[in-house]
Amino acid sequence: MRNWLLILGLSLPVLALANSSVMQGFPPVRATQVHMSNALTPPFSHWAMHNPGRLYPSQRIPRGGEIIPLPTDMMYSLGDVEVAPNLSFSGAFKQHFADGVVVLQKGTLVYEEYFNGMQTNDHHIWYSMTKSLVSAAFGILVDQGKVALDKSPADYIPELKGSGFERTTIQHVLDHMSGLAFKENYTDPNSEFIRYYAPTLNMIFMPGARDAMPHNTDILGAWDFAAKFAKPDTGVMPGDLFDYNSSNADVLGWLIARLSGMNAADFIQQHIWSKLGTDHDAAMIVDRALMPVATGGMMTTLRDAARFGQMVMQHGEYNGQQVLPLSWMNAITDYDPLHLDAMANNPVYQDNDWVAYHNMWWQLDRTRGEFAATGIHGQVIYINRDAGVVIAYFSSQPQAGAARNPDYQAKLRAARFMADYLAAE
Repeated sequence: MRNWLLILGLSLPVLALANSSVMQGFPPVRATQVHMSNALTPPFSHWAMHNPGRLYPSQRIPRGGEIIPLPTDMMYSLGDVEVAPNLSFSGAFKQHFADGVVVLQKGTLVYEEYFNGMQTNDHHIWYSMTKSLVSAAFGILVDQGKVALDKSPADYIPELKGSGFERTTIQHVLDHMSGLAFKENYTDPNSEFIRYYAPTLNMIFMPGARDAMPHNTDILGAWDFAAKFAKPDTGVMPGDLFDYNSSNADVLGWLIARLSGMNAADFIQQHIWSKLGTDHDAAMIVDRALMPVATGGMMTTLRDAARFGQMVMQHGEYNGQQVLPLSWMNAITDYDPLHLDAMANNPVYQDNDWVAYHNMWWQLDRTRGEFAATGIHGQVIYINRDAGVVIAYFSSQPQAGAARNPDYQAKLRAARFMADYLAAE
């Protein structure tokens, strides 16, 4: 913790002073001010994660057509359902740093609750839930025959020749089995992730990082990082091991841009967001090169995130139209023993609910059509097709990682319990 404070330019007395109030006053009192260097540190992070548009440069994703209100039949008693000994459904989210939770049953809004000052119309950062959205959009290009999953990304993006991505297939990229030497590490301030990768995304404070310009750095944005920094792990072959790596999603966003002629945010707007009857526009954080951050930059309201989840649960159909290809939606849970073994062989993911990872979705139980989009600090769109349930929730957990985080696990297991409870009603 102290290493983080030194890097972020904070001190323990400042954190103690700010603990009871954030962004107080007009202008805010200095000790309560949220800024880039404290945006990932509690209690400032609670405010920052549901006010991301005030911190990060972003590209607007306009909604389209008429607003389609969610059918609503509120069952507030669901909050009192005991999901674990002496722990209610509401308590599981409130006690474990949730900012909001929405439950849809067969497309109807049956429960909604907000915490930490978040409100219905507030936008919240998705972090890596964005990967699942970008993968969903990428399926359109697959369905159109514009890309083959067994080819290398470098076949479509020559700039990737010589990088760690040249020897991989696009399917390896989708499954985080690309065999890269660069490792994801959120906790070590000296890691390559913190020192070199995250600053390209414009999403973390590093002294001088925002001073990077095309004339003074070779690695300006995330695509530069993928092409010039990401190298192969010579001890691991692509396809052998599940090893979560955010730069895979950057390559997916790059492929969308190269193959469609529009960046990922514009592509998502045209093919997905404009067709969901959302309440609000969305936005996507842009990196230092002003390209949308496909790995974790999406920002929406919670209800609109749940709408996306509902469309995916319905195999790509929403409001009477097939928004995404049926074959690509079915492929989400079409994983095989290779994927099971790849995750089982990674000790980080043992003793977890996850059984596999496929097409940038986390897998739980294929027989029930149970899977999720997830992001650091506790962002989840949980889908259970068998139960007809979508549970979307945003959080501002102090710890970024989720693999063995008790705050993360408590909420996920509460969501799974609630899906079973509603299915049995």
